[in-house]
Amino acid sequence: MRVTALAGGVGGAKLADGLYRSPMINDLAVIVNIGDDFEHFGLTICPDLDTVCYTLAGIANPDTGWGQSEDTYAVIKTLERLGGPSWFKLGDKDIATHMERTRLLRARNRLSTVTAMLSRKWGIECCVLPASDDPVPTIVSTVEMGSLAFQEYFVKYQYQPQVVEFIFKNASKAQPAPGVLEAIEASDLIIFCPSNPWVSLDPILAIPGIREAVSSKRVIAISPIIGGKTVKGPAAKMFKELGIYPSALAVADHYRSLLEGILIDHADDALAGAIDRMGIKPLVTDTFMRHIPDRIRLAEEAIHFAKRNEQ
Repeated sequence: MRVTALAGGVGGAKLADGLYRSPMINDLAVIVNIGDDFEHFGLTICPDLDTVCYTLAGIANPDTGWGQSEDTYAVIKTLERLGGPSWFKLGDKDIATHMERTRLLRARNRLSTVTAMLSRKWGIECCVLPASDDPVPTIVSTVEMGSLAFQEYFVKYQYQPQVVEFIFKNASKAQPAPGVLEAIEASDLIIFCPSNPWVSLDPILAIPGIREAVSSKRVIAISPIIGGKTVKGPAAKMFKELGIYPSALAVADHYRSLLEGILIDHADDALAGAIDRMGIKPLVTDTFMRHIPDRIRLAEEAIHFAKRNEQ
């Protein structure tokens, strides 16, 4: 089966890894959010691309889900002693990634080309694609602090300011990266990973041509909300601040025009009927990915679910 996954964040990376490891899939493409990307100390940093790639390569930090395993922090600690801005905690190995990416970009390579080059170095055998080669930064409009760049909101201020809206700057002028529309078109199934709908997947779908391409395919999602909460990150808080009760039902409604089915956790079994009445088929299962076997199991349950609905 040919599958294209849309992903961002730790949850998205874990599900992408489960798909990557499953023998049920013979062709996998992962389209990754670039709304989190920013420049720091002159380096181009792509947090979601790195999280997905590190996870697929088996070198992600197992405790945080982001950054590299067994990393050290000599640079950031020295910077802190010198009084420099140390709010974005870059590991030493991670800094090497950003240095090499920046070098390659300054040599006039596209972000998609650089991502492919780095993926090969890490031994990744599936196709990892940034949603666009064009910058599409996510801006968070807040009550207390006005407009914030995403990493300032998320890391520097620990996503405490109250959200008013999200703006995907330059999205209307951006183009899908080479290979993105082709991967979607060639797929038997599109999977929305359990990523934050607002700031991980919406920035991808905001790029002209991607949502339209996805809408012509079979699409299923895995809810990142379990029992009204998220395993990691501020998605549930964002839902509340935008006036939406955080739930698997709200996730299904958010993607309503695109989804054929959605996997929800046992904790949300009571919502299955309402989701079904939306015209979206629910599958109630264990969606919490504690270990690698859980990633593979959930990925394969999604595939089996899609195949059953196809019949």
